[in-house]
Amino acid sequence: MKYLDEFRDPEIAQKLLDEIRQTARRPWVLMEVCGGQTHSIIRNGIDQLLPETVEMIHGPGCPVCVTPLEMIDKALAIAARPGVIFCSFGDMLRVPGSERDLFSVKSQGGDVRIVYSPLDAVRIARENPDKEVVFFGVGFETTAPANAMAVVQAKQLGLNNFSLLVSHVLVPPAIEAIMASPTNRVQAFLAAGHVCAVMGYWQYVPLVEKYRVPIVVTGFEPLDVLHGILRAVRQLEAGRAEVENAYERAVRYEGNVAAQKMLTEVFVVTDRMWRGIGTIPNSGWALSEKYAEFDAARRFDVGDIQTKESPICRSGEVLQGMIKPNQCAAFGRECTPLKPLGATMVSSEGACAAYYRYGRFVSAESIAAPAQVG
Repeated sequence: MKYLDEFRDPEIAQKLLDEIRQTARRPWVLMEVCGGQTHSIIRNGIDQLLPETVEMIHGPGCPVCVTPLEMIDKALAIAARPGVIFCSFGDMLRVPGSERDLFSVKSQGGDVRIVYSPLDAVRIARENPDKEVVFFGVGFETTAPANAMAVVQAKQLGLNNFSLLVSHVLVPPAIEAIMASPTNRVQAFLAAGHVCAVMGYWQYVPLVEKYRVPIVVTGFEPLDVLHGILRAVRQLEAGRAEVENAYERAVRYEGNVAAQKMLTEVFVVTDRMWRGIGTIPNSGWALSEKYAEFDAARRFDVGDIQTKESPICRSGEVLQGMIKPNQCAAFGRECTPLKPLGATMVSSEGACAAYYRYGRFVSAESIAAPAQVG
């Protein structure tokens, strides 16, 4: 607890805020690409404490939120099959597919289980040789090493009844897609510390050089976020564009080399669909041919799934930083945590869930707008 208090000290926070105010003489737009950072920003009111010259917008940093609807529907189709034990982290169970979610499959008799590690699913496969055990492998680079380890272990154990439904996405291509968009407003990024703890931050150097945009590796505590914002603003005001590491206690330039080696063995880079955004080239991982036998999508032949998004859900615009959650007309009305229209309202890291949980029902624009006289 004492360790955490060091990164939540209000006096230090005030000093950082004062320095940001003094430094940010011109208007700047920053984007965090991490659901944990989004919740820290909204929970602690950091975006409201920043000067008017610094705007925070929320990027596609929630892995559950960017999992494509097509993949959710594939998971639902597999989970509903007889003889299948479908394993997933808990936050995926309420993510809506085209017509239902994994909780609905479970309530209708499907064997859907919450696990806390993909290795739990491997254990379940060993204990149930007469069942097909599938683990839903979702997430950014952070969760990929454990999923890779599960596949390696299953191969070593000869578990022919274990498979992985892979929906891994990569952060650097998403940042590039945002920067290349004609609607882009982002002038600097806060990079997710836990992703960089695995992958390092060497991959961001080409992006900085190509787009001349500062990228600051940042943690999740309030002071981590403020420190990252300050470093980004300093660069912007000075006309610099560099990769900076503001999370030195956890991140190294080269990252976790051993984990990266395993990832390279188990996965290959592929184009990946992002929910609400579309296909981003070379932005995901798929199982390599060496481990293709553990690919649940191939094993269960769910390649022809047809999907349909809610016509009133604007989560794709939220994920791209084009609007804030409370600028969506359905927010807090047709779309709530109990009846979510999109994954951004379901996930514990989703921006819409953060705005709902912390009472951000009115946008700053609507507060500033003059009242309409009838």
